[in-house]
Amino acid sequence: MESTILQDNFILRPENLLFVIAAVSSAAMLLWPLISRKAVREIDTLVAIQLINYQSALVLDVRDDSEYATGHLPNSTHIPAEKMEERWHEIEKFKDQPIVVIYESGVRSGRASSILNKNGFTKVYSIMGGIGSWRRANLPIVKR
Repeated sequence: MESTILQDNFILRPENLLFVIAAVSSAAMLLWPLISRKAVREIDTLVAIQLINYQSALVLDVRDDSEYATGHLPNSTHIPAEKMEERWHEIEKFKDQPIVVIYESGVRSGRASSILNKNGFTKVYSIMGGIGSWRRANLPIVKR
C-alpha cells in the first residue's frame, strides 16, 4: 500500500522528474542575483544617461588600453579591469556617487565592479551590452 502511495505521488513519477528539475533550476537562476554577493546592477543606456546627466555619475571604462583607444564615452575615467585592484583608490572620492561601468564583455565589468563594492562603493552600475550597446544607440564616442 505504501509503495502505491509513493508511486502515485506526482514528484516521484519518472516522467515528472525532468519538470521538477527544470522548476528548481529556474528558481535558482531567478534567485541567484538576490543571493549572490555581486551587487552590480545592469542598466540600459537611457538610465546611464540619466545617471550621468542628473546625478553626476562617474563613467568608468574598464576596457584595456587598445579597446579604449578605439573610442570611449566623453569624460570617462579609464582604469583597465586588470589594474582595478591597485588603482581603485584613484576614484575613491566618488564612493558616494553613482558609477557607470563600461566594458567590452561582462566578465571584466563584474570583476571590476566587485572590487569597487569590496572597497565601499555602493552605487555601481554596469551598462547592459557594454560599449556595443552604447554605439548601437548612436550615443557620443570620442577618440584621443
